[in-house]
Amino acid sequence: MVEQLTHLDEEGRLKMVDVGDKEPTERVARVRGEIHMDAVTARLIADNKIAKGNVLEAARLAGIMAAKRTGELIPLCHPLNLTAVSVDFTVGEDCVEVEVEAKIKDRTGVEMEAMVAASTALMTIYDMCKGVDRGMVIGQLRLMEKRGGRSGTWVRDEG
Repeated sequence: MVEQLTHLDEEGRLKMVDVGDKEPTERVARVRGEIHMDAVTARLIADNKIAKGNVLEAARLAGIMAAKRTGELIPLCHPLNLTAVSVDFTVGEDCVEVEVEAKIKDRTGVEMEAMVAASTALMTIYDMCKGVDRGMVIGQLRLMEKRGGRSGTWVRDEG
């Protein structure tokens, strides 16, 4: 038996899920993504030598700002009052990995805010570095963990 999708009514029309009867709980989502690039580009980012400025700080701010606007970008997302968003980077030999953690105390999850933050941070890295490397590839955007709410905790098994 297939469960009904929560964003569809009985006639198959889109709807925003009513979360009004749920109790607010602390919720956390952690998302990772990466952008692959030429090793020279990664070194320029690590050494803060990209002509447009500090790539990682621009991407961090873009990610935080994007998380706050998720309800305006994703059609059926509830606008949320985030309590915290962190955007962190690991610069590798030929890639940059972003990890975003979003937190809230509310009636619905915060996974989409973390996803939008991570993807926007990665696109900002692309934008800031495209003058030296147009071949960059953004990929592997994935939920790593979510906590809170009725469904409890979920952690990705990458083993």
